[in-house]
Amino acid sequence: MGKRFRKVLFWSHLVCGVTGGLVILLMSLTGVLLTYEKQMIAWAETRPYRLAPAEGQVSLPPEEVLRRVKQVEPGRAVTFLARADRTLPAAIGLEDGRTLQVDPYTGAVLGEGAPAVRRFFRFVTNWHRWLGMEGAGRTTGKAITGACNLAFLFVIVSGFYLWFPSQKTWSRFKSILWFQRGLPSKARDFNWHNVIGFWSLGPLFLVVLSATVISYPWASNLAYRVMGEEPPRPAAPARPAPPSGAAPTAPATAKAPVEGRIDGPWRVAAAHAPGWKTLSLRLPEKPDAPLVFTLDHGTGGQPQQRATLTLAQGTGGILKWEPFSSFGPGRKFRTFLRFAHTGEVGGLAGQTLAGVVTFGTLFLGWTGFALAWRRFRSWRARR
Repeated sequence: MGKRFRKVLFWSHLVCGVTGGLVILLMSLTGVLLTYEKQMIAWAETRPYRLAPAEGQVSLPPEEVLRRVKQVEPGRAVTFLARADRTLPAAIGLEDGRTLQVDPYTGAVLGEGAPAVRRFFRFVTNWHRWLGMEGAGRTTGKAITGACNLAFLFVIVSGFYLWFPSQKTWSRFKSILWFQRGLPSKARDFNWHNVIGFWSLGPLFLVVLSATVISYPWASNLAYRVMGEEPPRPAAPARPAPPSGAAPTAPATAKAPVEGRIDGPWRVAAAHAPGWKTLSLRLPEKPDAPLVFTLDHGTGGQPQQRATLTLAQGTGGILKWEPFSSFGPGRKFRTFLRFAHTGEVGGLAGQTLAGVVTFGTLFLGWTGFALAWRRFRSWRARR
């Protein structure tokens, strides 16, 4: 029974790998390119505009900064404002999707940042999520990538079972625990496939599992239920707060005037959780809508280091304070999985680990195809 189960599992493993292999390789390649997306965009946009403020120099009030931006960009509605380190410019988002870098001490518009870099990462993301499809075609692209990702999850789990040799001796384990030299091509591919698969198993399983949760609502709801919490009811799509000053991916609607509405709340938000690395505000669309600030104490992709503060316009009265610790167990787990997919939940080290195991997937795919092709040729020769 054990040998028969192993045989069925092996052929299922092979079929899933070969069927979804090309899409898995494409998602892996684009995933590697997206490993340090946030850091590369931030570096490209702020590198030419590093500031050297005098000791004790105070930045202009946010409303004054926005007023001077509107003098340069008349008729353009501002969508968000973000501040980070004292030596970095403020990021001002416009309704056409551009992000301006502005000197917060003088209000001078320094430049647009790095639109070419943003376009490159949008292009890579488009292929990673939707196979390069646009418009209505994205539904099809997402269905294909989701199905191939689910197949990849099965390949990982079944591969771990198949990795164990039938003779559980140290010499057999040793041959598949580390790279061996001087092997012929078939044995080399088998060795690489097993070694890379074993050492990347844990992180790669988490990356692919989290992608499944992102791809399918039923998987997302399951993440809540596993933790004993009912999933939230589906809501109308809404634009999230910009992570670490990132620009919106699509034009936004016109924003309500901000004169006399945000200076006070901005000071309240800045003082509410000292030590923040990024403070951002997405401007509301309605004149009487509350102001939702995002305070980030991490690298921008660590949900446990982020919190939102909702304040009343004008007065700055606190309406809601929502740190990660206030989430229920289901929401914590679901949010953790979202950022585990990119490794950002673990900071720079987590991103690097996710990038390394994703890069290893390229070798897993290549050696898997090579082994399958040799098996097919042998079958043809026997016939």
